[in-house]
Amino acid sequence: MKFSELNERKSQDLEELKVSLTKEQFKGRMKNAVGQLDDTSSLKKARKDIARIETILKARAQGGEA
Repeated sequence: MKFSELNERKSQDLEELKVSLTKEQFKGRMKNAVGQLDDTSSLKKARKDIARIETILKARAQGGEA
């Protein structure tokens, strides 16, 4: 997802999305360890999306708009 798309969402939605992406990332790592993961780029995409969400949430917590 793009930063601008994530920035338009509410904080509560971002928290829920972060939880679901974290679960998805974990499942992907387990599939990769077993050798069942076909698209290994999904791990990198999930990690970067989580980082974008955390950046937005931290900026909002500090009182600024990201």
